[in-house]
Amino acid sequence: MPEISRRSLLTGAAAAGAMLLGTRTAGATPSRVPLTREDHRVVVVGSGFGGGVAALRLAQAGVPVTVLERGIRWPTGPGADTFPNPTRPDPRMLWHQSMRSPFGSSLDVERYTGLIDAVSGVNMTALCAAGVGGGSLIYQGMSLQPAEAVFNAHLPPELDWATMDRVHYRRVERMLGLAVAPDELIASPTYAAPRIFAEHVRRAGLPLSKIPMPIDWNFALAELRGEMAASYTNGSGALGVNNGGKHSVDVTYLARAEATGRVTVETLHQVTDVERAADGRWLVHIDRIDTTGAVLENKILTTDALVLAAGSLNTTRLLVRAAAKGQIPDLPDNLGQGWGTNADRIYVWTNLTEEFGAAQGGPVVYGSLNWDDPHSAHTLIQASTPPMPLDAHSTMLVGYGVSDSRGRFVYDSRTDDAILHWPADGDKYTFDQHIGPTANRIAGAGSTLTDTNALFPSTWHPLGGACMGTVCDLDGRVLGQRGLYVVDGALLPGNAAACNPSMTIAAVAERALDNLVAHDVGTVI
Repeated sequence: MPEISRRSLLTGAAAAGAMLLGTRTAGATPSRVPLTREDHRVVVVGSGFGGGVAALRLAQAGVPVTVLERGIRWPTGPGADTFPNPTRPDPRMLWHQSMRSPFGSSLDVERYTGLIDAVSGVNMTALCAAGVGGGSLIYQGMSLQPAEAVFNAHLPPELDWATMDRVHYRRVERMLGLAVAPDELIASPTYAAPRIFAEHVRRAGLPLSKIPMPIDWNFALAELRGEMAASYTNGSGALGVNNGGKHSVDVTYLARAEATGRVTVETLHQVTDVERAADGRWLVHIDRIDTTGAVLENKILTTDALVLAAGSLNTTRLLVRAAAKGQIPDLPDNLGQGWGTNADRIYVWTNLTEEFGAAQGGPVVYGSLNWDDPHSAHTLIQASTPPMPLDAHSTMLVGYGVSDSRGRFVYDSRTDDAILHWPADGDKYTFDQHIGPTANRIAGAGSTLTDTNALFPSTWHPLGGACMGTVCDLDGRVLGQRGLYVVDGALLPGNAAACNPSMTIAAVAERALDNLVAHDVGTVI
């Protein structure tokens, strides 16, 4: 999750009285707004990994595509001030409907179509991104491919790990320009925290790896030379890297898609409902909004093929609402089920004898991949904290694992929304038996681990809700619904095989689009 530093957000938001819970309350809406109707060949809802892959591969096959994104564009470049500082919350941090803290206090900031939306459910708050590029804007960037045994234990073996390893993961690797941090950077003064983490992992006798990242590390080296303001090298890029050099979806997949001339990305287009028309085509209802969330125009798009890539939360909520209201009859019975947190866990690691640094270079350098046993596989990485006035002798440990706990979405007619329900003790076994003990081994004697998930049950990696095998086929076709597709994290069965999910979401989407281009373009699409 996004592999954002949760401590940076919690700390900054607490200082402002402001960690966020989502509501569906709209911004100020004029009493009368115009209604526009349009026809489109293919509509893709969402511009993250799944939407970016779908837009590019369909365009390359000659298909015109309209991508709908509720957020804005976030252009970067050396010296830019595009993204908010994680230690000083401002309106750019929050999606305009996320306006309350988990402690019940109102968030006193200007309404804005900001980066982070928090969807509040029963026993769980799931966080997702808004903006062109989706979650790739705010994730730290860890790009991990599961080992074969772990992949086959937790994802449908019919995906064929060997082919995905040879073709689809490698394609994602090239598109994102994955690279590990150079030793020259790691040896620099502000990268003490990664070096300390590596030493603790070695002492514990655990595996240590450099983590592939979608980053041109020359940008970080340029910061060390004083050629641009610090962003990578002081940990201030937790909510987006202003200097650029981060290969997010907007500057990779979507940029190439738009360059074909066949893809149009419509920003500030918030999809409110989807339904099947009487003629079997698809209707997409949209509020075109301004940056305060006020509705400027209502739009209804009619399309032959509708690709949902709004992320696990919003794709699932749209479909569950459509099923409950009869807008799409005969959706699969398992819709809204199989949802999981990816067993996310984020700890604040404090050790008063260690000098992690007031400024901690990042975003991520090292991790410990504990994957020998597929059924207890888990990953721990060290993530930088935002810059502080002095060394707090603390840094972050972020864990991912595998768990059998699952939640579900239930339609609530009072709010016209699909509400996430999560078991109160969900993922407890995985945390108690696997992730937690490994985190303690790494931290070692004299350390304190503060479990932020116990304080604020949440996940940056929501997965499932329209799972492959029960709601969709392996290529994202919704069962029994011609022309309706899901190609995002909603497809994955609640976990990403002990990895953060971005790499696998993109690889699964690449695999799906190969098959959709081969079999559906010209017949359905």
